[in-house]
Amino acid sequence: MSTDEIFDIVDRSGRIIGHAPRSEVHGNPELIHCSVHVLVLDIEKKTGEQRIFLQKRSADKDIQPGKWDTSVGGHVAPGESVLEAAKREMSEELGITGVDIQFLYSYIWRSEVETELVTSYLCYYNGPIRILRSEIDEGRFWSFAEIERMLGSGALTPNFEEEFSRLKKYLDG
Repeated sequence: MSTDEIFDIVDRSGRIIGHAPRSEVHGNPELIHCSVHVLVLDIEKKTGEQRIFLQKRSADKDIQPGKWDTSVGGHVAPGESVLEAAKREMSEELGITGVDIQFLYSYIWRSEVETELVTSYLCYYNGPIRILRSEIDEGRFWSFAEIERMLGSGALTPNFEEEFSRLKKYLDG
């Protein structure tokens, strides 16, 4: 990923208030930028249990390298809608196209290095997955119980740990 990629800078409601290069945004939590997540779920055939596909971030990533993360995650390009970005990232990262995705929620995620306005979507999918090796070291479906055992271990990104909590609340109604 080029460090001179330009991001829209937004206020807490998502209104564009400026632009800045990735290298500046990923180092200044005062600059809010938009990202998208897609949580890809399937139903395990033997048990009927819901599972979530997680990606292990490349060791070369500038943010949370080598940790397990949300199925799909990426930045919204200038002029792109969040829905367009979610579908683009799903195609690029996992090779999934032509499926319905459902809006879940939006929230502000702030870490010591960045602040994102995250918009999350849900996708049920049981077809082939082709991971983008330049960004993802590996990927697989995890049961909710497996994820719960890993919470707080450092193997999962902090953002995904929060996302998992939000997803469970959403699915529980």
